[in-house]
Amino acid sequence: MFIRLREEAEDVLREALSSLSLPTTDLGIEEPPENVPAVLASSVAFRLAGERGAPPPQVASEVASEIDLAESDYLEEVSTQGPYLNFMPSEAYYADTLEAAGERGYGRLPAQDESVVIEHTSANPTGPVHVGRARNPIVGDAISRTLDLAGYDVARHYYVNDAGRQIALFTWAYETFAESDLPAPERDRADYDLVRYYRKGNSFLETANDEAREEAEAEIEALMQGLEAGETEAYERVSRVVDRVLGGMQTSLNRLPATFEEFVKETRFMRDGSTEAIVARLEDSSYAEREEGAWQLDLAEWDIEKPFVFLRSDGTSLYTTRDLAHHEWKFANFDRAITVLGEDQKLHASQLEAALEILSNDPDRLTSTFYSWVNLPEGGMSTREGTGVDLDDLLDEATARAREEVEDRLDSRIRDDDLDESDLSRIARQVGIGAVRYDIVAKQPTKAITFEWDRALDFEAQSAPYVQYVHARACGILAEAGRLEGSERDPFAALESMPGTGEDGRAESSVDTEAIDALDTSEERALLETIARFPAVVETAAENLTPHTIATYTREVAEAFNAFYRECPVLDAPEELKESRLALVAAARHTVANALWCLGVAAPESM
Repeated sequence: MFIRLREEAEDVLREALSSLSLPTTDLGIEEPPENVPAVLASSVAFRLAGERGAPPPQVASEVASEIDLAESDYLEEVSTQGPYLNFMPSEAYYADTLEAAGERGYGRLPAQDESVVIEHTSANPTGPVHVGRARNPIVGDAISRTLDLAGYDVARHYYVNDAGRQIALFTWAYETFAESDLPAPERDRADYDLVRYYRKGNSFLETANDEAREEAEAEIEALMQGLEAGETEAYERVSRVVDRVLGGMQTSLNRLPATFEEFVKETRFMRDGSTEAIVARLEDSSYAEREEGAWQLDLAEWDIEKPFVFLRSDGTSLYTTRDLAHHEWKFANFDRAITVLGEDQKLHASQLEAALEILSNDPDRLTSTFYSWVNLPEGGMSTREGTGVDLDDLLDEATARAREEVEDRLDSRIRDDDLDESDLSRIARQVGIGAVRYDIVAKQPTKAITFEWDRALDFEAQSAPYVQYVHARACGILAEAGRLEGSERDPFAALESMPGTGEDGRAESSVDTEAIDALDTSEERALLETIARFPAVVETAAENLTPHTIATYTREVAEAFNAFYRECPVLDAPEELKESRLALVAAARHTVANALWCLGVAAPESM
């Protein structure tokens, strides 16, 4: 509804400016400052004051006098306050909002004619996923969900590095060392079992004498050459390690959850000849030069000082060379590609984009979005050294702490009569893992995070439990009124298309006008106006790849709902008002649930 309201405001303002022979670009329509009583406002008078030769308030009045609302469905009034043009919605706007948000698919936008592949996580399969890299799957999954809700055809891919030196070293170590050479695994799972070989191999190369080290390096190099040549034996040897480790890593990622439609292996583009073809094309380019036997690209034209080496002097390709073939494969199968990367990959990303352009690809089809690291107060993390905190440890701790917090908040009657052990375990898992995801995704990705338990699990502050509790409270009200439809929805299942939605995204309203008229307090209208913005928030977050703005929005909905809950009784309200407020509670419930779904955070029905 908000999107339609904004479009109508843009249309009438553009027509008014045109009638005054004023420029119709940069309309300045936005959510108004706090002191402006409107749903939308325009600051266009600031821009036009000089051209009009009049102060902004006068320009605003002149423009307002030219606005015609006769053809508007959702605009009822345009007024001025100083330099601002203020747009107020009609009752039809509120009625359609309440109707649309009463459906469980509220917030889903019409289908876009664009397919998008999102590559995220893609951690090297050398051991368990650790906390330092946890931001990638959390942010990547949230971006995927947001684009999904915005109507895009989304595919989630994990690019598996199964061809680099570290994987060859890992495979060599697995084939070389015996169980008796290793410490006991930390968990009974393949990634925890096999990472011991990886660590042993690195330790051996650092401490072995020259002869033993040279022999090991020769075997590792031979395996790399075998992979480069596309040898089936080399590929199968590596796969025995990679596939098992990757399976264990998936178990951790599924707990978040972060799932993928496809795991795309790097060796795929070595075995099918596409990497070799990329090398040949690059060698023929005017940017290619040979330096000490290695082939590289001069990327000074793109303001990249470091040359891009795409073929070593020994004839082996590099990760980025194979990634070029990978991206051309993406372009052949999808309209657009998005990659979620750590901030240490910025040089790699810029070299990749430049090389893709040299290969005659459209660089605008690829977007790289970067994130900074997640740290714990304990310090740094490293799979290679066998130190730090694994993602499983973090999620276990989150669930345990959440359980303590939930039990402290439940009185004995509720705990004994209404919630059994499975309920408590479910709530603890939803709240604990939700707290981790929310705390990480709620920050701008480029800002480093130091994860703190007290902040993440604070039921009273700007956290996942604070928002989840609003959903649980709404469910409790609806359940007591006998209006909680269906069983608890899987918060991670795909949302259905919004029922009753036409091609323009506007729902056909069947809400009684009297129901809207009854919702006349400032708290009720503020909550309804906040709910109405949800589709527009999804649209903007999808356009800008900024799921953290949805987290900000969930807090705004929660605050508006809590203000409504304090001031507006629902179950004890007069019957004619009770129905309207129950409809508003249901609308808030769907909005919070679907916004949390975007973030990959569960929406519990009880807490």
